[in-house]
Amino acid sequence: MTAEIKQFNSKTVLVFCPNWVGDVVMSTPTLNCIRQNLPDARIIGLIRNYARGVIEDGPWFDEIVEINDKTTGGMLDLVWQLRRLKPDLALILPNSFRSALIARLGGAKRIYGYRRNGRTALLTGGPPPMRNGNRITPRPMVEYYMEICRWLNFDTPTELKPLLFCSDANSATGASYIESYGIAPDDMLIGMNPGARFGSSKCWPVEYFARLAELIEQRWNCKIMLFTGPGEQALGDQIVKLSNAKIINPGPDNINLELLKSMVRRCRLLITNDTGPRHYAVAFDIPVVVLMGPTDSRYTDANLEKTIILRRDLECLPCHHKECPLHHDCMAQILPQEVMEAGERLLQEPS
Repeated sequence: MTAEIKQFNSKTVLVFCPNWVGDVVMSTPTLNCIRQNLPDARIIGLIRNYARGVIEDGPWFDEIVEINDKTTGGMLDLVWQLRRLKPDLALILPNSFRSALIARLGGAKRIYGYRRNGRTALLTGGPPPMRNGNRITPRPMVEYYMEICRWLNFDTPTELKPLLFCSDANSATGASYIESYGIAPDDMLIGMNPGARFGSSKCWPVEYFARLAELIEQRWNCKIMLFTGPGEQALGDQIVKLSNAKIINPGPDNINLELLKSMVRRCRLLITNDTGPRHYAVAFDIPVVVLMGPTDSRYTDANLEKTIILRRDLECLPCHHKECPLHHDCMAQILPQEVMEAGERLLQEPS
């Protein structure tokens, strides 16, 4: 298999990136592996437009194509764009049938990805997912994506730590933006991420974030900044309104996913729901407290050296509901005092 794939080393390779921001970050060891095994190939990354900022400034792709395939017209436009690229090989990290279909219609001569979701006939080959009976076994996504490279007999690394990159321009913009809020370079910055694109079931209560900010301000000499995403302006405003602490709330319109990298990297500690910025922190070696609710932790149980995960062992978990149909105890039972103490333990550890 290695010889068959490496014949494409000087040709055009498509890499379909995952859809969720956190998954994109967790795929970066695999993107790195592909680049190292095909150093002379023209590698083109395909990624949803909202997630492009995650991979900006990275060394993995020669070109980036934004995916906008939610409509039939958008999908056909993408197919014709790929056909003009004359791809020799497509590596598909998402599990969807649609991604394999686009690669096939886009003219890729060889297509590899997981054999699941009824798309095996569209693929040239690829690994099957691990199963326990009829159920797919959850495993860390950094391992899951790398398995495609292992199946292809690529030289694979033993350490699967996510990597993100900031250009000098991005770093300077982030520093200037932070300083515009009166945060000096030597101030300790604590970031809080109260939202989740996945749905409200992943969100810790706003009143808890408000109280946590008060506890942090009483205990530490620091500045507190909220990071919110599209559609979460009201969420940040509500936390500020409920808290007596001085909270900096830039709002989602001012921080995109590319700029967020330099801002998370500036933090001394991040406190976040189980969502994309959590993985930013891991990539930049920033201590992070994760408030974990409805999802299965086995998908993210990796690279936890500077991470404390707070979760409750409830009979209803993991449910993976976007909105809780019950009591939301998985989040409501995690109290602000416990979160602050977890953050304190991380801050006391050597950098």
